[in-house]
Amino acid sequence: MLDWIAITEWLEFAVRWLHVVTAIAWIGSSFYFIALDLGLHRDRNLASGADGEEWQVHGGGFYHIQKYLVAPANMPDGLVWFKWESYSTWLTGFALLAVVYYWGAEFYLVDPAVLELTTWQAIGISVASLAFGWIVYNTLCKLFVNANQTVLMLALFVVLVGMSYFYTSVFAGRAALLHLGAFTATIMSANVFFIIIPNQKIVVADLIAGRKPDPKFGKIAKQRSTHNNYLTLPVIFMMLSNHYPLAFATEYNWLIAALVFLMGVTIRHFFNSMHARKGTPYWTWALTAALFIAVMALSLAPMWKDAPEELTAAEARFVEADGFADTYDIVMGRCSMCHAAEPSWDGLRHAPKGVVLETEAQIARHARDIYLQAGITHAMPPANLSWMEPEERAKLAAWYRAALAG
Repeated sequence: MLDWIAITEWLEFAVRWLHVVTAIAWIGSSFYFIALDLGLHRDRNLASGADGEEWQVHGGGFYHIQKYLVAPANMPDGLVWFKWESYSTWLTGFALLAVVYYWGAEFYLVDPAVLELTTWQAIGISVASLAFGWIVYNTLCKLFVNANQTVLMLALFVVLVGMSYFYTSVFAGRAALLHLGAFTATIMSANVFFIIIPNQKIVVADLIAGRKPDPKFGKIAKQRSTHNNYLTLPVIFMMLSNHYPLAFATEYNWLIAALVFLMGVTIRHFFNSMHARKGTPYWTWALTAALFIAVMALSLAPMWKDAPEELTAAEARFVEADGFADTYDIVMGRCSMCHAAEPSWDGLRHAPKGVVLETEAQIARHARDIYLQAGITHAMPPANLSWMEPEERAKLAAWYRAALAG
C-alpha cells in the first residue's frame, strides 16, 4: 500500500533540495557581481573604452574582467545571461510553498487562534499578497526614481514591516515569517524578470541595430540589483526561521522580522564598503550584534502564545480515531518529559522546536509530526532515549492512518 504521507515528505525533500541548490547559484552570482562592480578600478584609461577593470585569480588561472558602463561598441558573440538562477529559485520556492503550506494548510498555514480561515481563503491570501508585494514595490521605485535612494529604501522598509504585521495577524507563526521571505523573494525575482533582463535586452537590441544604447536602462537595472543585494540576507533568515520557534512562535515575531531586515542592511553595508575600497566600517558589526540581542530578547517575552484547547474539525478527527487512547499513553510515556511546557528532562528549559505534547488537542495538532518522526521513522525520541518499542511505533502509525481513512 502506498504511504502518501511518506511520498509527500520525499517530494518536499526533493523540492527543498532543488530550491536550496538554485538559491545558492543565484545568491552566489549576485554577491559576486555586486562585489566585482564595487571593486572595479575606474581610475585607468582603458583603450577598449571600458568603464573599469579588475584582475582576479581563481582555480589556478588569471581572469581579466572589464565592465562597459552602457555597452561595448559591437555586440559580442556568446553573451552569457544570468537569469535562470533567479527564475529557478522562485519557481522551486513557490513549489515548496505549495507542497508544504498549501497542501498541508490545516497543519502549517492556518491557525484558528490567529484567524479562522478556510484552506482556500488562506491560499488565496497567500498568492494575492505575493502579487501585491511586487505591485507596491515597483510603484515605489517609479515614484522615487529621482529621489535619494535612501528614501526609497526607507519606504520599502515601512512596507516590509507592515506586511510582517499583516502576515502574523493572518497565518500561523511559522507560515507568517516564511511568507514574508517569499514576499521579499518575489520582489527580487520579479526585479530580474520584469526590469533587469528586459532592460538588458533593450541594450542588446540597440547594439544589433547599430544604435547607441540609452544609459538609463543600465542605471535602472543596477538600482534593482542593488536592492536585491540588501534584501538577500533577510530572505535567508525568513526561510530558515520555520525551523526555530524562538523566531516564529513568539508574540513579537513581526517585530523580530523587522529587525532582521535592518541586520541585512548593516551586514551588507560592511561588505559593500569593503569591496568598494571605502574602508571597513566595523561599527556595523557592533550594530548588528545589538540588533540580534534585541531579537533574542523579544523572542523570550513571551516565547509562545497559549495554544487553544478547543479542537478544530481536523484535530477532532485524530482524537476520535481508533488507537488514540494508545497513542496518548505512548506520547505521555515516551515524549512528554521533553515536549512539555516545563520539561522534566535534565538540561531542557523549553520544549524542543516549541512542540508541547501534554493534552489531547496538542497531540492531535502535531499528529503528522508524530507519525513521521516516531511512527514510520526513528527520528524521535532522539537516540531512542526513552526506549520507544517497535510495537509502539506501529501503533502510532496505525492511529494516524486510521484518522486519515476515517
